[in-house]
Amino acid sequence: MKRSRGSTLAPVSFEALLRVRRMLREQAVSPGTLHQAPHKPKPQPDGAVLFRRAVAGTVPLAPSGRADIARPRPQPIARQRQADERQVLIDALSDPWDQDAAVATGEELVYSRPGVPTAALRKLRRGGWVIQGELDLHGHTGDEARVALAAFLNRCMLEERRCVRIIHGKGHGSKNRLPVLKNKVRHWLIQREDVLAFCQARTVDGGAGAVIVLLKSSSR
Repeated sequence: MKRSRGSTLAPVSFEALLRVRRMLREQAVSPGTLHQAPHKPKPQPDGAVLFRRAVAGTVPLAPSGRADIARPRPQPIARQRQADERQVLIDALSDPWDQDAAVATGEELVYSRPGVPTAALRKLRRGGWVIQGELDLHGHTGDEARVALAAFLNRCMLEERRCVRIIHGKGHGSKNRLPVLKNKVRHWLIQREDVLAFCQARTVDGGAGAVIVLLKSSSR
């Protein structure tokens, strides 16, 4: 039986086909590989997610029922200062001064509250007490002098000053050359319960133009 000439293949051609087929198999790519999507990095959770994970096991505190409101710190009340100011006001509004005392010139200005030992007044007149404060009333009117004297004595009591000097002047510049302010100071001092005694200052301390006052201790 003869084969047609057009269908005849040489042996070499079959070997060539086998080599081509083998090469195609080696270089072939699987269908899944051809259609696989490119690799994408896994997204990381955001901060809110991480925080919720971190506090997942916590328990909220029970409400206290109090409002968290910042309040201004109250300032301390200066009660002693208020009392001193009231006393100064009372002293300034009340002046039961005897006009007859203004003409009592020539006598020594001296006073001792009942119960004060005579030795204490004697020591005061001799300058045995250390003068711890001074008030000069020169240039003050009667009302101004009264307020200034009351405020000064209140401050001395707070500061535990026992012996002070009040300079009232000799009255040479007043009407009729009378020591009006001197006698007013005398009357004001007598009204003060914290004044134990007073006397005219020694010459070296002001003489007739000043008075030395012994005050009660605030602890008594």
